[in-house]
Amino acid sequence: MTQHSNSTYRKNSTKTVPQLLSLKILLTGASLVALLASSGCATSSLLDSSSHASTKTTKNSLSEDQIIAFGRPAQALPKMPNASMVIVGEKNSYVLTQGGTEMVSLLTNLTPKNIQVDNDMSFYVPNNDGYFQGEMKLSYAKLKDEFKRSDYQFFLQNKGKECTSASDQRINAQRFCFSVPVKGAIYPQVSNLSLIQSNYRALSKPYMVNFYTQSQQNQVSRSGANTAQKLVLLPFALAFDVVTFPFQLLE
Repeated sequence: MTQHSNSTYRKNSTKTVPQLLSLKILLTGASLVALLASSGCATSSLLDSSSHASTKTTKNSLSEDQIIAFGRPAQALPKMPNASMVIVGEKNSYVLTQGGTEMVSLLTNLTPKNIQVDNDMSFYVPNNDGYFQGEMKLSYAKLKDEFKRSDYQFFLQNKGKECTSASDQRINAQRFCFSVPVKGAIYPQVSNLSLIQSNYRALSKPYMVNFYTQSQQNQVSRSGANTAQKLVLLPFALAFDVVTFPFQLLE
């Protein structure tokens, strides 16, 4: 009786193993197909989502102005105790509240004819609220035998870095570069602009200053041109007189 039962069980077992294996393979294959299908949908959805969400930083020009002169306020400006330098433009006045002291030191202590502006005066206006930031880059060059010990001491104190070019070397000259981070505020046109234009020696070339802001835009949904914006002045800014520096920037 026991032997018969065991024999029957073995027969049934040998018959059901292939069936179980087949069933397991079928179930595994079905699961794999379902997984791939769902993964494909997820991937497609992800690609679609990323394509719609991708953004591009756009630089929007706010204003451009021609520089007439560099100077300082004739009197202290209200709410601007650190205003030590002014970039006088035809349209507006640009008061430096940071970096102005360094710029004044460079422009008044170095021989004017040897000063050169090395970058476009392009300033960033993050919120278009009357405040800007950027960098002023100047270089100063003359023949090596014209430099004095006091010149090198001045360069050390004002973070001047030697940047002599091959062209400078050919004429036995030496060059030092200065980079000054600046921040400032935008004011109306100076009150004595006409007097400055009539008495001030013009710069060696028409230097320009421009202001820009940045915006994030969706590349997929973006359509049409950007809406034009205007440069905003400080709400409390009033015109003022400026005393100019007697120097001329080279090309």
